Parts: sequence; structure tokens; C-alpha cells
Amino acid sequence: MLAITPLGFKQKPYSTVTSLFSLLVLKPYSSFSSSAETLAMAKKTVAESEVGISCFVSSLPGFHGVLKQRYADFIVNEVDLDGKTVRLSSLDLPPECAEEKEEEKPPSTDKSYSSEIESFQSLCGEKDADLLRGILENIASGVEHDVPPIVLSPDSDKSHRAEVHNFFKKNFKFLVTDTVEESDGSLKCIRVRLSLGARGGGGGRGKKRKDMDRPFDSRGSDHWPEHLGKFLRFHLYKENKDTQEALGVIGKMLGIQQRSFGFAGTKDKRAVTTQRVTIFKQHAKRLAALNSRLFGIKVGDFSYVSEGLVLGQLSGNRFTITLRGVIADTDTIKAAADGLGSNGFINYYGLQRFGSGSVPTHLIGAALLRGEWKGAADLILDPREGDILEILVMPLGRYGTTIRKLVI
Repeated sequence: MLAITPLGFKQKPYSTVTSLFSLLVLKPYSSFSSSAETLAMAKKTVAESEVGISCFVSSLPGFHGVLKQRYADFIVNEVDLDGKTVRLSSLDLPPECAEEKEEEKPPSTDKSYSSEIESFQSLCGEKDADLLRGILENIASGVEHDVPPIVLSPDSDKSHRAEVHNFFKKNFKFLVTDTVEESDGSLKCIRVRLSLGARGGGGGRGKKRKDMDRPFDSRGSDHWPEHLGKFLRFHLYKENKDTQEALGVIGKMLGIQQRSFGFAGTKDKRAVTTQRVTIFKQHAKRLAALNSRLFGIKVGDFSYVSEGLVLGQLSGNRFTITLRGVIADTDTIKAAADGLGSNGFINYYGLQRFGSGSVPTHLIGAALLRGEWKGAADLILDPREGDILEILVMPLGRYGTTIRKLVI
């Protein structure tokens, strides 16, 4: 099969892992006799033969080339459970968006809310009615992102405050209310502000801790339309970013936590990838509005579904790989391609399976299986080649010991 080698591509050896299991001979938990030997092994570069890689999967000669010279040379498309390849084909909003209820949108200039303000004046007085009229005018002017909250007159009557809260819930669904105390703490007032959902963005400041502990970040979802599924599914297209990084950027722009997202699997960073993602109770128009501000990320193919994605809900991935600098004749390349087409391939098994640090991870695992707890801890914690401790000590001479002790 085609696989990476330090020089490029060749037919990579298949692994016989007998020599690896020889490291795992169990010994009594109290025995640390081989700790020094294990530490010594970690100091030198591990060869393929030492971890059981001893033969090739086929007799084809193979050829050399360069993989991922550019991130666009490695294209990954998720394949869903129905066998469909996931691609970003549309940035348009789904038809359901046209059916969103009007009360979920900020007020427009063509509505005066005169009757509602008159009713509110009867409930709270002329001063508070003027405050409400002012915030409505600011929102209707199109500057809703900069509208400050208003604080109504002090109200010591709890039942009257509840009546005011209910008035806003019934008549102004784009506004939210809460009870705050004056600076001296003696009187309580009702604060009125534009909801995050009406803004189309914003952060989550002031959210109660109990709300942060829910399975999903549900901010802005109290009035979710009944005809829509609770999860928005979309296709995430990203370039040269891993899945968590891309979702972190989107979540920050939306002002929601990353746990609101669901996906079937992570995708390579140095690549161009497309995959499905779900998000809990968010409108497609909010995500679609981000496309003009995102760099190396696009979202689209929106739809509403009843269940969110979880890890493993995919059939696999489709890879489109470009090799550069190929050194081989036409017959060799054709033989390799024919072999790949007829026999398929197995996952590449090489030294990358044993960690990329100066201490191979299989040595730590072997020490743990032998019960050599101190040896395993030393492998994890002792300074390694290239660590910051050694970099600090070398140029500082006699001050190096002091620096080492401070850093440790």
C-alpha cells in the first residue's frame, strides 16, 4: 500500500508486533529492576524493528513522493450513515426560515406599539412608559446592537414586579427582563434589555451558573418555534484548521459554548475538510450571517433535525490526495494504483503510532503494565531532550541551577 516514509512514499511494511509484546512481560508490582533499562531505551531513537515493524504488505517496489506539501493537497469529505458524501453545496437559508414567527424579530419602524405603551403606562406610570418608548425607538432605528438597557422605577411590591415581567413576556418577546437592586441594595428595580436572540449575536455575560451546567447551551431558545427541530444541522467546510478550532471560532461569534455543537468525528487540521455539525436551538440565519466574517471556514446546507450528532455517526471519510514530486516511471505508478484499487489498503502502521516525543509512549505503557509505577512516572516527568529546562540552563552558566529549581 502507499504510505509515508521519511523520504516520501513507498510500499510500507506491515507490522508483526511480536517484539512489542516482549516488552510487556508482567512482573511483581514491587519490582523496579528494569526502570533504568527502560529509561535508557527512551534516550535513543526507536527503530521500526524495535516496535515490531518487520515486513512489507506487498512485494511491489513502490515510489517516493511528497504528501501534504500544501494543505489543499489533502481533501476529506465525511460520508454519512446513508453512504452520501458530505459536501458544501449551498449557503442559502432553509425554507423553514421563511416560516419563523414575526414576534421573534426586533420591532420595525412600521409599528408604533402605541397601544402596548399605553397599557404599560397604566401599569407603571408615565416615567417608565417614556423609558420603554425610548428603547423601542432605538431598536427600530436599526442600531439594536448598541441599545443600552433601561431600568424602571424602584418597585418594592413583588406581585407588581411579577405582573410587569409577564407584561413584557406577552407583548415584547424580543425584550427580556430581570430584577436588579439599586446601588445601596435597599430597593429592587426591573431592568429591560434587548434579548440575545433578537440581536443576532452577542455574548453570554450574566448567565447563571445553573444554566451553564445544562447538557446544551440554551441561551436564546426559550421561545423556540414548535414546527422546527431542536437541532440545526449544517455542513462545516474548513481549511487548515482542526474541527475544535473551527467550532470554537463559530461559538465565540455566536456567543455560545462549544458543547452546543455535535459532530460525528474530528477531521485533519492540515487539510480541506467538509463534515456535518449540529447545534442546539440556533437559527440558520445567525450562522449564515457569519460567512462574510469567517476566514478559512464556511457553513451552509442548513436543515433542522430532531436529534444532534454524536461521535461515530458516520460511515467513513472520502479522501482526495495529491502527491507531489513523484519519482517513478509510469509502469511503477500504474502497478501501485492497480494494487490499491484491487486490494484496498490498511491503516498506515509506523513509528507515529508510538508517540512523537523524545520518550515513546509504548515504553510508558509497558512500564505501567509491569507495575513499575516509579519508572512510568519518571518517563513522563523527567526532563527530555529539547525541554525548556535545558534551554534555560545552558546559556546561564552558574545561574542555571537556580533557574532549574525555580521552574520545577
